[in-house]
Formats: sequence, C-alpha cells, structure tokens
Amino acid sequence: LLRDLKADSSEWVHREITKQFEWQKGYGAFSVSPSSIEPVRRYIKDQKQHHAKIDFKDEYVDMLKKADLEFDERYLW
Repeated sequence: LLRDLKADSSEWVHREITKQFEWQKGYGAFSVSPSSIEPVRRYIKDQKQHHAKIDFKDEYVDMLKKADLEFDERYLW
C-alpha cells in the first residue's frame, strides 16, 4: 500500500509541480483511533500554519517519545 501511495503521489508531483522530487528512503506511520480521526483531519488541513510554529523534526521526535518508541536520532534524518 505504501509503495503504491509513494509511486502515485510522486507521479502526481512530477506532473503537477516539479520534476525534482523524490521520496526519502524511510517513513514513519502511526495508527489513529476512530475517535481521533477528526482532530487528525484538522491537523492535516492546518499543517502549513502548524509547522510555522513548530519544526517538523521537533514534532516528529516528540511524537515518537509520546508513543514510547525507542529511536536513535542519528538514523532519523
């Protein structure tokens, strides 16, 4: 599923925006409970404004910590 999503979205970006786009090798995925769907939709809708306040990298590390996941920041970026 993720392979198809990355392939299809890459094709769209190349066609509509820029040829100079490629996905990074890794990815992060988080599950969402049904009760959290609306807040996640709002987050996605307001992402541009949100990331003007908090850096994506800081937010991602915070999400990993809140999920109590072990990670080595050297391998995240």
